[in-house]
Amino acid sequence: MARYTGASCRLCRRENLKMFLKGDRCYSDKCSFERRSFAPGQHGQNKFRKVSDYAVQLREKQKVKQMYGMLEAQFRRYYEKADRAKGVTGEILLIMLERRLDNALFRSGFASSRNQARQMIRHNLFLINGKKVNIPSYQVKAGDVISLKEKHQKNEVIIDNLEGAVRRGLPSWLELDQPKFQCVVKALPNREEITMPIQEQLIIELYSK
Repeated sequence: MARYTGASCRLCRRENLKMFLKGDRCYSDKCSFERRSFAPGQHGQNKFRKVSDYAVQLREKQKVKQMYGMLEAQFRRYYEKADRAKGVTGEILLIMLERRLDNALFRSGFASSRNQARQMIRHNLFLINGKKVNIPSYQVKAGDVISLKEKHQKNEVIIDNLEGAVRRGLPSWLELDQPKFQCVVKALPNREEITMPIQEQLIIELYSK
């Protein structure tokens, strides 16, 4: 499967938004966005460029796509599913992205980034309702119990991640049982709990052309 292999910090600088793509580094003084909060490239510091409506819509789509770690074809399929569903297309799209297993692990604190969560899932570290799931795009449901396999419960990286997540706080739709290395999906996420500055209507306008 194709994936982006370039510099993650470059993406944050391009979108002028810290998207926490590098895990713990994003919370440290080494964060490239904090040190150079302008777009990459030789014209990155030019703040007086004219921007068209199409460019604004495109950048919004690119931002959300990169935030959740997807390429164009996969992101487009999410939009098409959301467009066919009943309800507000933009909100349904974001909720589907939030329900991805890799995002749930990131939100619950098992991983410091979505990229790290995908790697853990691919290496079969987690169970859902006692069954092995190694698909990062798996859509979690209300009542699902995500648990770390017993043989990985002494992993120092995961333990540090969980301690950091407890300090930062968890979304209300997830409940973490840290001693048992389990996370329960209490309910489906809602739009109000997605706190990143996303204007999903711009994405819908772009794909509707």
